[in-house]
Amino acid sequence: MRSRMSRHLEALLPGVQLKTAAGARGTLHQRMQALLSEEPTLPPEFTWHDYAALLLHIAAEIEHALMAQYLYAAYSLGGPLVPAKHRERVRHWQEVVLGIAKEEMGHLITVQNVLRLIGAPLNLDREDYPWGSQFYSFDFTLEPLTKDSLARYVYAEMPGDWEGPEAEEVKKRAQQGNPSQQPLHRVGVLYDRLQKVLANPTWVKDADFQAATTTFQASWDEWGRGYMRGARGQATGAPRQATPDVIVQPVSNRDEAVAALAAVGIQGEALFFDSDADEKSHFRRFLDIYREYPDGEWTPTRPVPINPKTVMDLNANRVRVSAAKGRGAPAAPVSTVITHPESVIWAHLFNVRYRMLLMYLTHAYQLAGATGQGDTLTPRGLLINRTFGEMYNVRAISNILVELPLDTTGSGAVAAPPFEMPYTLDLPNSEADRWRVHRDLLEASLELVHSLHRDYPGRHTDYLRALEDLDGAALQSTLQMIPKP
Repeated sequence: MRSRMSRHLEALLPGVQLKTAAGARGTLHQRMQALLSEEPTLPPEFTWHDYAALLLHIAAEIEHALMAQYLYAAYSLGGPLVPAKHRERVRHWQEVVLGIAKEEMGHLITVQNVLRLIGAPLNLDREDYPWGSQFYSFDFTLEPLTKDSLARYVYAEMPGDWEGPEAEEVKKRAQQGNPSQQPLHRVGVLYDRLQKVLANPTWVKDADFQAATTTFQASWDEWGRGYMRGARGQATGAPRQATPDVIVQPVSNRDEAVAALAAVGIQGEALFFDSDADEKSHFRRFLDIYREYPDGEWTPTRPVPINPKTVMDLNANRVRVSAAKGRGAPAAPVSTVITHPESVIWAHLFNVRYRMLLMYLTHAYQLAGATGQGDTLTPRGLLINRTFGEMYNVRAISNILVELPLDTTGSGAVAAPPFEMPYTLDLPNSEADRWRVHRDLLEASLELVHSLHRDYPGRHTDYLRALEDLDGAALQSTLQMIPKP
């Protein structure tokens, strides 16, 4: 996927001539900045409508990647290494980062709504690690929250005009801590470009905006679940922080699409999302944590690995490390294999539930109409409910993994959620076959749960039994959706 997208992005670069003092064309980073400050140029092989779809696909991948990285960073916080006097503060940071991750989920869903509106394919995919490309904020890396990673998060979400001594410090730290040394980018640049393209009626025609698709789109009424003004992600008794509502915005025309993308951009990079309500943007909330975060004085995180995974052989790693060495740049961070026999079963279970979440969400976009009829859920309502259920399971299994050993060496290192992408997120054409996908995933999960019961009796029994009961009921209702031969 990287090469398929990047060849179009690379095609844009030769047309940008940046005059430097030496008369040279400038670095790749300088050329990208110059490109993005100019009016959009249509790349070869595209119409404006198709180019808008490409940019929305990139936006979706960025939101998905940021969500996974922020979740991983949040789950890394806490543990026995945190001094007692700092534990409440660390729990508060965790809630703040989890809240931002949930808002990234809302951004991802809103981008799908805009794709639906213009009749483009949905995209809930993302690349695995390690990787990076133009337009993407920084190399995708699952890592514990550190001062360096916070600097990159602040950089990705910062407004374009943020300047001053602190801005210079954060920008320098973000680049120095960037493992591959590839140029960093602000997320807001992409959203600015998207708004320019979609707002121009001579580029994307009025006829390309299909109001009838709203019945297939996600809405806040279905996905907001009544969580207003930071009511989500506040499990501790710490003072409640005012945070914006998750943006899940249905769109029925050009103006609404542009406004929704503008709102997503503002929630990320503005100083305040709503100054009247004291609601801070992602940039401001990450900067607040950056200012408080210890710089080596004590450790706020568990000893989780960088880029955990469940299998040994990943060709992309070898290619990337080899390429980095060839340029004289530092090698990209390698992945870490979870090898402890109990931990790796939980890691596989995590991957299955993560895939289930994405497949339920993808399927929900294929069905129109209400979520319920009286007390009975419609198939669309059932899929939305199960998506929320998998959000809970992703969190629950992550919290179990960070308490389990990474390997059998006794090093003290712990495992962590691998967030490995499935081989496909495509759904079959027929509705019955789509439910067969859910059946297969439920059965795969049940097999892993049975393995944990059999091999590690008495461990996490309550959660496993609850999961087993819920999956059994879900499997029965799923089988009813599949016609009998």
